[in-house]
Amino acid sequence: MRPEAIQTAQPAAPAAAGTQSAQPGKPKRSDWATLLRLFPYLWEYKWRVLAALSFMVGAKLANVSVPLLLKELVDSMNPATAGPAGAGFSTGTALLVVPVGLLVAYAALRLSTSLFTELRELVFAKATEGTARSIALQVFSHLHALSLRFHLERQTGGMTRDIERGTRGIHSLISYSLYSIIPTLIEVVLVLSILAVKFDSGFAWITLTALVLYIAFTVTVTEWRTQFRVKMNELDSSVHNRAIDSLLNYETVKYFNNEQFEARRYDEGLERYRRAALKSQTTLSLLNTGQQLIIATALVAMLWRATQGVVDGRMTLGDLVMVNAFMIQLYIPLNFLGVIYREIKQSLTDLDKMFVLLEREREVADTPGAVSLRIDGPPTVRFENVVFSYAAQATNPANANSPLFDNISFEIPAGKTVAVVGSSGAGKSTLSRLLFRFYDVQAGRITIAGQDIKQVTQTSLRQAIGIVPQDTVLFNDTVEYNIAYGKPGASHGEVVAVAQAARIHDFIAASPLGYNTMVGERGLKLSGGEKQRVAIARTLLKDPPILIFDEATSALDSANERAIAASLHSVAQNKTTLVIAHRLSTVVDAHEILVLEQGRIVERGAHAQLLAQNGRYAQMWALQQSARSQEDPADDAAAVAGFPVSV
Repeated sequence: MRPEAIQTAQPAAPAAAGTQSAQPGKPKRSDWATLLRLFPYLWEYKWRVLAALSFMVGAKLANVSVPLLLKELVDSMNPATAGPAGAGFSTGTALLVVPVGLLVAYAALRLSTSLFTELRELVFAKATEGTARSIALQVFSHLHALSLRFHLERQTGGMTRDIERGTRGIHSLISYSLYSIIPTLIEVVLVLSILAVKFDSGFAWITLTALVLYIAFTVTVTEWRTQFRVKMNELDSSVHNRAIDSLLNYETVKYFNNEQFEARRYDEGLERYRRAALKSQTTLSLLNTGQQLIIATALVAMLWRATQGVVDGRMTLGDLVMVNAFMIQLYIPLNFLGVIYREIKQSLTDLDKMFVLLEREREVADTPGAVSLRIDGPPTVRFENVVFSYAAQATNPANANSPLFDNISFEIPAGKTVAVVGSSGAGKSTLSRLLFRFYDVQAGRITIAGQDIKQVTQTSLRQAIGIVPQDTVLFNDTVEYNIAYGKPGASHGEVVAVAQAARIHDFIAASPLGYNTMVGERGLKLSGGEKQRVAIARTLLKDPPILIFDEATSALDSANERAIAASLHSVAQNKTTLVIAHRLSTVVDAHEILVLEQGRIVERGAHAQLLAQNGRYAQMWALQQSARSQEDPADDAAAVAGFPVSV
């Protein structure tokens, strides 16, 4: 059987660019270091490990005993070597009884080999699956704990492939090492010892020389051809990422009629992958041919020496059969050494990528001794002399050049509403990210109820804040699941109640599957307004003391905007609320309005005060009112009349 026959169809590849699989400045971990990193997870099942090793040794002892018994069986059938019949037995009877007994023993040894092997796999299966589960769960949890910066920079397709390959690599590494490498080494030692003791040392030296040449050739060629495997795997990841990116942007492809363009780009990647795969296959054929040449040469030398021993009378036919059986048993697993070695190396690489992800430093982490946020009633939120730059590195605040916010300060009084308006790119949404602590400020501080948010746990902080984002992304699940996500375990009645408040219940009820309607990947089956109303509903269900509305009604038509805004106004009563808005008519009732330009507060005050100042806010108001009156005079009249469009 050729090694290629057991190769997996899907090549295991290193991470694609952008998967954040390596941290700058850190040297590549050695294979031994990766194994040591894996060892504590396996050692949690130490008794299963020891039991599996015991069964493995038992299986190899039974396997090595088979050729020895086969020799006795052949010799017992040869009258010239069977010896005297013995008392009470004729030669014919002995020739019948002895082989029968040996055949029974032969069958028992074969059964023992299979039995010990199955027991080893059965005992160790829990350790293998448990280890894979523990590491995969730890990596998954750690990825959720990493900062927003990491997730904005990573490529989902490449990273998920890293996790998938790392998990598969655990199974492959344990399988190949425990089930192939270690058993083969044990068998080699046993066979060499038997050959050296029963015959002359020449047999052992021929076998040992062949093994050394075989292993050296396999490792050398495999290391050389690794470059072609790496290139092929990089191209595989690139093609995979390109396909995922194109499919995720299905609508954009359709908008610009670029199906053929995407197909050409994908085909170009497939063609590069094909050429690399052919080169990898060519080098694999070279490896296989060289391995077979070494094995064939060693087998001829061994059998020639054994045949000469039979002719000279120093060995029996049973000895010749035993030597041949030993060589077959020994070289069959070695025949796959190239594949096994490559798979182990690749498994170590894939596993290391998972460990690198696991060891990725958290840019935003709870400080030692962080306590839970304590809130009694609506809290006061303060931004105190905050300095922040996206370009700044968390480990070196001095790198913050041209900060987005430079010494910005404002307060959201307890139970009041503060609105932030301004042009796109002014930094409005960044305020909500800082409040959620997706990023840490480089200077100054943000407090809630007098507590610095850096000194409290992120879990308790985010539990106290609810947000309706401008760009709503939903899970590929039912409508009810997405609404109930705001409060896991919420009853169906609670879900319906908030859906009614968000004015989406009638739409859901009119659907054939009602609340069991699937929303599609990222919620693409729903319109922008429907997705935003789902986001409003799940935030209402969470019912936190602090609310953030980041363009919460931007995807709604005017009629629905006024209806939902009334509900939001009611819900926001006695809650500390930050409203980020582009439509000024939605913030006229705010306790205070901040006008943000290029990261600076250029104006602040109530709606009437800002209009009286005749500054930037008044200009924005005049422009929007002019545009609204041209589009829908009724809407303009409602806004001027002070209709409670929003909080």
